[in-house]
Amino acid sequence: MPRDNQSPRRHKLTDSYCKPPKLAVEIHGLTKSYASSKKRPAVTALKEINLCVPRGSLFALLGPNGAGKSTLINTLGGLITKSDGSVKIWGIDIDKYPRNARSAIGIVPQELNMDAFFTPREYLNMQAGLYGVPPADTKTDEILDRVGLSSVADSYARTLSGGMRRRLLIAKAMVHDPPVLVLDEPTAGVDIELREQLWENIRILNRGGVTVLITTHYLEEAEKLCDRIAIIHRGELIASERKETLLSRIDEKTLIITTDHPLVEVPPNLLPFSPSLTQKGAVMINYKKGVIQVDQILEEFRKARLTIADIKSKETNLGDIFLQLTQTSPNREKDPAE
Repeated sequence: MPRDNQSPRRHKLTDSYCKPPKLAVEIHGLTKSYASSKKRPAVTALKEINLCVPRGSLFALLGPNGAGKSTLINTLGGLITKSDGSVKIWGIDIDKYPRNARSAIGIVPQELNMDAFFTPREYLNMQAGLYGVPPADTKTDEILDRVGLSSVADSYARTLSGGMRRRLLIAKAMVHDPPVLVLDEPTAGVDIELREQLWENIRILNRGGVTVLITTHYLEEAEKLCDRIAIIHRGELIASERKETLLSRIDEKTLIITTDHPLVEVPPNLLPFSPSLTQKGAVMINYKKGVIQVDQILEEFRKARLTIADIKSKETNLGDIFLQLTQTSPNREKDPAE
């Protein structure tokens, strides 16, 4: 492996010193503490985080504001110095080979900070130069095409829409051809149509072999698009597993049963199911699939001589899991990096 003070072809991470590892990101015992100051007491922003992101995954990192997400991402990008623990990006230790590790990752910030008088093409060429990518090896046109900006490659950034600027930030993070891409709230403040376009761009990158790690407040996006999900809360990792495994933590469903006329009270024989009435007079029952069968509930409706007009079923979603896990965690000071 080359010494970090040398200048290998860092933009080409298929070189012999960095063959594709099984894990795109490998974190063990990551801790970050901030000393006390006149304005705030001492804070431990990250507490012994152990997290592995498999190569090729589309991975979501979720957590409330102040959970520690920004501290973790900034540690990966070399913007924050960790207090303890080890971090590897694409198999490269960030302490032993910091420049090589930074070359293995592209980070897309949430803020749309860019010079209004540069064009997308100029932005990417300049960024490639900062990473030491030789002019002959730049892939500016290819990257612009991958993110759907070829048609505005020579337009000033100030003329681009918010969605285009967001895609330009993604392109900027890809100029050195990193195998790992981190996106911090990529669809924040973007309307629904542009969100779909951005997600399609992200899917294309992931299908092309890029490991994608995102943070997002839109839980439905993470549930729909990501194959693995981690939840961080008050500096601690409280979950990290495949999406299907995480969703199976709550073996519960909700039935909403509407009768032919609105109910004003729950029939006595339904009380063992702990039902409630909706504002429209329908019966709502939460039940565990392994304990109660739907037929049992419907039989009690028949016994009560109620005519069922409609039945709706609601599965447990990521929002339910997120609330359950984050509401049971102990209190801690807010992460100063967020």
